Amino acid sequence: MLDSRPVEGGESIRRRRECEHCNRRFTTYERIEEVVRLMVVKKDGSRIPFDRNRIIAGIQKACYKRPISAEAIARIVDAVEEQVVQKYQREVPSTFIGEQVMHHLRQTDAIAYVRFASVYREFRDLGELVDEARDMMNHAQSKDPDQTDLFSG
Repeated sequence: MLDSRPVEGGESIRRRRECEHCNRRFTTYERIEEVVRLMVVKKDGSRIPFDRNRIIAGIQKACYKRPISAEAIARIVDAVEEQVVQKYQREVPSTFIGEQVMHHLRQTDAIAYVRFASVYREFRDLGELVDEARDMMNHAQSKDPDQTDLFSG
């Protein structure tokens, strides 16, 4: 074993190991499964158990063919999960999770953000998608005035 240390405020343990046969390194995260499961309240009022794998899947779809590493996705999911655990004990609205994911994707990759937002916000037409993309570009231009305009000729 190379390294073992607590992460997420002591809620889990990260272990790094090296395979004796191939010398590759592997990282695992061990969490204590809680007896009281956090439930996610969906938009239609139904409830499902919180599952970080659902968040991973949504982010991976948004990041498809984008230069975003698995480690970056894991950091986003860890941050969202930590925010959920800090703010909610038994039930968390799915809207809170979606907004947190969008916040982190917006800071990570504009295209992934717009992809995720288009599904999460259920855009009904191309105009809503273009408006969101323009808003994202204006946000990027305020950070970097040299940013070129995606919609200019």
